[in-house]
Amino acid sequence: MMRFDSLENFLDSGAAAGLRPGPLAVIFAEDAVELTSTARHHEQRGFAAVLLMLPRGLALPPELDGRPALHPITCATMEVGCVPRVMNRLIAALPGRWFYWGYNGEYLFYPFSETRPPAAMLAFHEEERREAMQAYVIDLYAADLGAHPSGVDTATAHLDRLGYFAEARPDPNGRPKERQLDFQGGLRWRFEEHVPPRSRSIGRIALFRAKPGLTMRGDFSLSDEEMNTYACPWHHNLTAAVCSFRAAKALRANAGSRFAIDSFMWHGATPFEWRAQQLLELGMMEPGQWF
Repeated sequence: MMRFDSLENFLDSGAAAGLRPGPLAVIFAEDAVELTSTARHHEQRGFAAVLLMLPRGLALPPELDGRPALHPITCATMEVGCVPRVMNRLIAALPGRWFYWGYNGEYLFYPFSETRPPAAMLAFHEEERREAMQAYVIDLYAADLGAHPSGVDTATAHLDRLGYFAEARPDPNGRPKERQLDFQGGLRWRFEEHVPPRSRSIGRIALFRAKPGLTMRGDFSLSDEEMNTYACPWHHNLTAAVCSFRAAKALRANAGSRFAIDSFMWHGATPFEWRAQQLLELGMMEPGQWF
């Protein structure tokens, strides 16, 4: 498997133009934690290709070598502003494509995702005149931090079944933006004293369709305000969930929080079943008009 030295090298080589039709997944690897499971999850979901953004010095796991849908690309993933820079370059290069973006240790789920590919789901979403999809980042965490001090364990992963809420998102004049909310909950809410305010929101426009002139801003919102909304004006739309170990990993890696937290478990914790139906039943995403 060829590893491209940069995103520009990938685009200039013609590899991007030769990708199969369909939505693309872009995974930003911050380290090697669950990189294999993340890549395989999105490959198995049915994305046309998975672009793996790997920091220099991080080797591609041998288990992923030779998989035709995976494209490793060297990228400064730890630099501030990396995600918007990469996504803006991809938007400009591949207008019309749907993109999912996330990090290693994060797993996209959408209604009926075990049996329906992302292309079918997004085709329906497009029919409803939607060009982006609201997703909620649902924090995952290991049940036993003594056995798994990193906070990451796919076998005993838990999530919060309650404790989620939304606040109005103000515009520059302090007025609420139409159909835009800041969603809160999970580990970022329970341990907010260890989380900077800018990192507490669990809302993310994780899926969107590239078009000319569109850009991703530094806060990961999109320049077209309608694409930052959770639904259209006339009814609810599909939403998705990004189940993520990233907050747990950060809280356990940071010295200030590591020694203040000896467990993520509480009365609102429940085992994660790794299936979309559980997330639907818990109200963490919804099918809208798609059945």
